[in-house]
Amino acid sequence: MSSRVFQSVVLQMKDCTDRSIGVIDSEGTVVSCNELTSIGERWPGVIEVLGKGDHPVAYAGRTFRPLAGVGAQFDYAVFVTGEDALAATLCSMAGVAMNGAKAYYEEKHDKATFVKNIISDNILLGDIYVRAKELHFVSEVPRAVFLIRQLGTPDMAAIDVIQSLFPDRQVDFVLSISETDVALIKQLSPGSDARELMHIAARVEETLAKELGIRTVIGIGTIVSHIRDLARAYKETQVAIEVGKVFDTEKSIINYENLGIGRLIYQLPTTLCEMFLQEVFKKNPIDALDQETLFTINKFFENNLNVSETARKLFVHRNTLVYRLEKIKKLTGLDLREFDDAITFKVALMVKKYLVSRGIES
Repeated sequence: MSSRVFQSVVLQMKDCTDRSIGVIDSEGTVVSCNELTSIGERWPGVIEVLGKGDHPVAYAGRTFRPLAGVGAQFDYAVFVTGEDALAATLCSMAGVAMNGAKAYYEEKHDKATFVKNIISDNILLGDIYVRAKELHFVSEVPRAVFLIRQLGTPDMAAIDVIQSLFPDRQVDFVLSISETDVALIKQLSPGSDARELMHIAARVEETLAKELGIRTVIGIGTIVSHIRDLARAYKETQVAIEVGKVFDTEKSIINYENLGIGRLIYQLPTTLCEMFLQEVFKKNPIDALDQETLFTINKFFENNLNVSETARKLFVHRNTLVYRLEKIKKLTGLDLREFDDAITFKVALMVKKYLVSRGIES
């Protein structure tokens, strides 16, 4: 961020008070001040004192207050000479002015804000091209969107940890979406594939677990070649997580491209799903099958409809499994040894699972 923005504000305050007012960066260096001789001075001890709070702190004859930032670590802090009540008041007022100037600058000149507006659909398509040109933003390059959602109690330090993995803020963008969600927009090399995306997601997941003890679920969108498609890729990450919660509960990393038929079912109206189940199970509802039978069916599917292999995995005789399959045929009218019937039954199980996730018992 340009220090000229802060400097223009502090110079306007010069006639309002005889106190020295300025701004330091995250390294304790004075980047702007109404006393020009102070610019460039470095006060490293301030950083430890400020910590993670956003309230005025008195230190070494001055009062400091961090400006609003994205992560736990502040980027800038405003200061006023003096440690009295007036200094604290002036510091708070100066902080409001600096935050306003900072927000305005970021809105106009910050690439991260530009990218966030794109994925949030807060910018018109025509304006994307104009803003990209103004910011010298490379429009046509492979990029992928990742949505990292924290499970359990969220930790605000997560965004800093993710940012440390992708430090180039002109190329990769780590954006705070909500208390639990962080979006990563990663620039890729030409020819990148799904394996590389999984590697990136796994790296994020492992680092957060190791450094903060955070469990996460990560949704991955399709690779896009133009910035105008980032909004679509971001929506895909959301769908990936939501569909994954229903059909891939054991997975913590879900790629939109691998959702398969689950993605189609998720987009169907629940009334249509209920009609489908009623049509498939004319004899008896799917609830007529007990847990042991459902377990047998799932094992049969896992082993590609192979009777001998399924019997071996279930530790039962082949004839026992054949008897169970015949019993299922009598109850449902579907012979799972027939490919078409097996597909119908598999889809029906997924539809049932989807309805249950929506709180509908059919």
